[in-house]
Amino acid sequence: MYRFACRNLFSRPIRSLLALLGLTVAIMGMVGLFSVAAGLQSTVDKTFGRIPGLIAMQPGAPLPLFSRVPVAWADEIADLPGVKTVCREYWSRAQLVEGQPTFSPPRLLFGTDVERIPELRVGVYRDDLVEGRYFTPADRDKASCVISRSIAEEYHKRLGDTLRVDGYPLTIIGIYQTDSLWLDVAIIVPNRIALEIARSDADWVNAIYIEPDGSVPADELRGTIRDRFRGRGTPAALTNPLDQAGGQMLTNLAKSLLGGQPPADQPPTTSQTTPASPAANDPGLQVQSAQTLGKEVLKLSADLDLFIALMNSIGVVIALLSILNTMLMSVSERLTEFGVLRANGWSARNIVQLILAESAVLGLSGGVLGCLLGWAGTLALNARYPAKLDLYASPRVLLFSLLFSTLLGMVGGLYPALWSIRRSPMEAIRRG
Repeated sequence: MYRFACRNLFSRPIRSLLALLGLTVAIMGMVGLFSVAAGLQSTVDKTFGRIPGLIAMQPGAPLPLFSRVPVAWADEIADLPGVKTVCREYWSRAQLVEGQPTFSPPRLLFGTDVERIPELRVGVYRDDLVEGRYFTPADRDKASCVISRSIAEEYHKRLGDTLRVDGYPLTIIGIYQTDSLWLDVAIIVPNRIALEIARSDADWVNAIYIEPDGSVPADELRGTIRDRFRGRGTPAALTNPLDQAGGQMLTNLAKSLLGGQPPADQPPTTSQTTPASPAANDPGLQVQSAQTLGKEVLKLSADLDLFIALMNSIGVVIALLSILNTMLMSVSERLTEFGVLRANGWSARNIVQLILAESAVLGLSGGVLGCLLGWAGTLALNARYPAKLDLYASPRVLLFSLLFSTLLGMVGGLYPALWSIRRSPMEAIRRG
């Protein structure tokens, strides 16, 4: 049956080729679009799945970059049962690197607590070092930095070279590589240097990283930390009215872009350690695991999923119409052939099977070509833009696309198959 079907397709090569190309392009686009979503999932897993601790931020902040927390709160957290160590983190955007604006990909200045790095069991950047060394407590006041390999290659830097960030000269002492687009954008410096470059207030941090000691369950520890700071009020975004308005605008913009709702304006606290009047709806501090933060990021990508579904739908409709047109024209030209076959003992079911076999061969062939081209395309784009793209055509995506293409081909041939058996054998011969 399938040999006969292939012979029929090869007897009309141009028409079959056009239908095959239409289906190939649709499946290639499907693989490409699905690889965007799969790449996002892979990036989230590589970014947040390796961080075992908890992250304390300002409530409503989507990322540490948009969070402000009193630095004195870190000392209070460090004294709680179940806490092994805490690290104060400063995040800001590096506007200029080597005198060049940074937009795509962005470059972030990450101030790390170098005095507490030795206490960490797991340190993402420290453990991913590929050249040089990481910070020690002796580097507390040194203008030094650790950068990713992608940043080093972009600016043609090596160990010992000077990297200028917002006009501030930093000596490169280490190079890391995490293979995560979201982690490899950081220029890591000691906290004091980060404050000096960003001209930030030393009384505030962007986030507090908490590494538990394992003696208290993670959920219980999160609840303890939240209860400790509940009712103290959310601190102001920045220290002066103009910067506060700008910080609030950035937070609202980030939330809008990620699909969330902008946080409501909160009054500034007048004290970092003295509790304000308790408020039932004031969590005081947002504490969550890195894995939970990653899940929230994926939830905020719902608009991307909708876009992928719409684009795939357009490609599927075009491919379906292409196969339907090809098979309908093929069937209409072969009515006499079908009439002769039925007169010689073929049943209507055999005719339907033959036409469905032809459309299934088209679907399978288009699926194989589309999957191969789509997979090769993702590899080529990742190699061409390693710092901007992380597409992942997973085996699950390729298998689904192949099966879907085959099913789509059979659906496209179903109507022509049913249309071909409406006539009796003699009527089909006479009409042909």
